[in-house]
Amino acid sequence: MNLLVLGAIAYDSIETVNGRASDVLGGSAAYFSVAASLFAPVSLIAAVGSDFRIESRQMLAERGIDLRGLEQQPGRTLRWHGRYHADMNHRDTLGLQLNVFENYSPQLLPDQRRCGYIFLGNIAPDLQARVLSQVRKPKLVAADTMAYWIENSGPELRKLLSRVDVILLNDEEARMLAGESNLVKAGRSILKMGPETVIVKRGEYGVLKFSRDAIFAAPAYPLEEVIDPTGAGDSFAGAFMGSLAREGRVTEASLRTAIQYGSVVASFVVEKFSLERLLSLTSKDIAARYLAFIELTGSRRRR
Repeated sequence: MNLLVLGAIAYDSIETVNGRASDVLGGSAAYFSVAASLFAPVSLIAAVGSDFRIESRQMLAERGIDLRGLEQQPGRTLRWHGRYHADMNHRDTLGLQLNVFENYSPQLLPDQRRCGYIFLGNIAPDLQARVLSQVRKPKLVAADTMAYWIENSGPELRKLLSRVDVILLNDEEARMLAGESNLVKAGRSILKMGPETVIVKRGEYGVLKFSRDAIFAAPAYPLEEVIDPTGAGDSFAGAFMGSLAREGRVTEASLRTAIQYGSVVASFVVEKFSLERLLSLTSKDIAARYLAFIELTGSRRRR
């Protein structure tokens, strides 16, 4: 395995203006792993409870995802309940029960320690750091975060940022972390905290990538209707890292291509609730929309 993801597996209850879904498979690691598996082999590190359904495990296994690091413990799997506003860039968390994930502290297997591409999903920075300390000489380390960790684990998060190559976060989180209202200033400020690349996810407005030498902007793929935006950012990250792992090198060109693939895969995820659309996605679907995306943006791959 060349791509390793640490994150949460959950059962979600989701409410949007288009309906609701109850107790469906979700969590950052689930979305990431399924998206990444469309590009490269991926090894999953997560904890689930004794209530984790057999069909959920089978679904992940059928996509070739390495589940040796999926630890089943006594208790309940993480639960999240969210409600989206009419503007689906905003949502409220109505309930969050960490359950078995609250005291989770995984130990990597020997081959997992040698993975070249590491993604630290949106979880506590101290847990992200403990897992990262077990990895030997990775080619690329990327991490995700959210407002809760910025507010409540700021020192730990900033310490982690000095050890990662790429940080992914949304525009609100970028402004909060940097203490800057201007997004460009925020991106530049976060670069000074340690990462070589800052990727700001802006929902329907696309993605901004900041590096020390360049800024790259990619739009979101235009859709007439968004059913459920849950997991779009995690799926973006999965396709982004999967594309880089498949390419086998990290350059300005491969980063931009990975962002474009991330945007394409995220555009599929929001078309149905939960993982439903992602599970039916094929490489042919991705290739067709990727070509349409390139034509839409007028971009060309650079090496």
